[in-house]
Amino acid sequence: MSSQPAPYTISVPDAAIEKLKRKLSDADYPDELDSPEQWPYGSPLADVKCLANHWEKKFDWRKAEAKLNELPNFRKPVRVDNFGDIDIHFIHKKSSNPNAIPLLFCHGWPGSFVEVTKLLPLLEAGEKEGKPSFHVVAPSLPNFAFSQRISKPGFALTQYAETCHRLMQDLGYDRFVTQGGDWGFYVTRTMGVLYPDHVLASHINMVRAHAPTFTSHPGLALQHAVTPYTEAEANGMKRSEWFTSQGQAYRQLQATKPQTLSYAFADSPVALLAWIYEKLIDWTDGYAWTDDEILTWISIYWFSTAGSNAHIRIYYEASHNPTELIPDRERASEWVDRVKLGLAHFPREITVVPRLWGKTLGELICSCFSEGRLTNGILGPVVHESVNDKGGHFAAYERPDVIVDDLQKMFGKSGQCYGIVPGRSGF
Repeated sequence: MSSQPAPYTISVPDAAIEKLKRKLSDADYPDELDSPEQWPYGSPLADVKCLANHWEKKFDWRKAEAKLNELPNFRKPVRVDNFGDIDIHFIHKKSSNPNAIPLLFCHGWPGSFVEVTKLLPLLEAGEKEGKPSFHVVAPSLPNFAFSQRISKPGFALTQYAETCHRLMQDLGYDRFVTQGGDWGFYVTRTMGVLYPDHVLASHINMVRAHAPTFTSHPGLALQHAVTPYTEAEANGMKRSEWFTSQGQAYRQLQATKPQTLSYAFADSPVALLAWIYEKLIDWTDGYAWTDDEILTWISIYWFSTAGSNAHIRIYYEASHNPTELIPDRERASEWVDRVKLGLAHFPREITVVPRLWGKTLGELICSCFSEGRLTNGILGPVVHESVNDKGGHFAAYERPDVIVDDLQKMFGKSGQCYGIVPGRSGF
């Protein structure tokens, strides 16, 4: 019998806050080129100095901490094969409806459990209006926020998926649905590969997919060959090209030499701030961040139970620990059998793919041609799509209205996932 979850209170020691302020007050800053436009070079000096000054002198972590502690925070050990029991922090917002659908929300980098906070009140309000209800579980992934640090090599996508799956099982949710973007995309898709009898449907807001081919998806490939891209899709391809050529150096560093980069994050709050701030701006769609919002995000990383550098190791481990079922993270960008899928497309995601590409993430059914006509197609489980004119990488935080609307439509009485979890209709 697994241990029961225990209520958890976030409580950063006073000494840690005082040490942060000392480091900020003693920070040295780089110079920058004499240019009216600094963003092409990275986080601008003026922005970082202003934020660091606010962090040191005005930002009230205790106020932010108290707000986070209004959430239903818990911790419990979760058993992971070859790694033993791992202490996992998670939000568990239960509905009063016994028929509520269990929903696992999985964050990515440089996000955290805080991304779920805007979804919870909207889901609760929708339930009162007669829309589907959900039991929401939002863990801090190992090495993130207030979950345990992993010190043994080899904790890769399989283990992150196992952690989330066993957490849901331990909480009594044998069958459930998922939502995620960024690493939440990769983790929940991996869960669909490994646990298709338990992960019954997934909604994703980072659509990482490849163009269909006549070998893998002949029906979609035919459509792709004769269907021109829309203006929005063409702009999306440009966004993807920008990320590939100008925006992914961080990933290459974190996936190859994370330890070298870790010295900066372990010692310098300004380095951590500049590194993550760049992504919060570059990856969003004009979102009006407040200084306190940004510094709450960064503080969760700085005050992490695992330490302020452990978070980047997911990139290395996911790239260097192949298994038969999950040879690399690209497995998540291939079809996953049986798991019903919802897609949310946003124009300022870090990579934006045409809608037809997204359909390759569904179930693969062989197509064939007879007398020059397509007689069998891809009857995959892409059951819902939303195409949105605004929004970026942190969709649950930027556009919680869209994510909630998608979930309500997917699992509502007119949706194709209505009643998909046995005994839990959401009504």
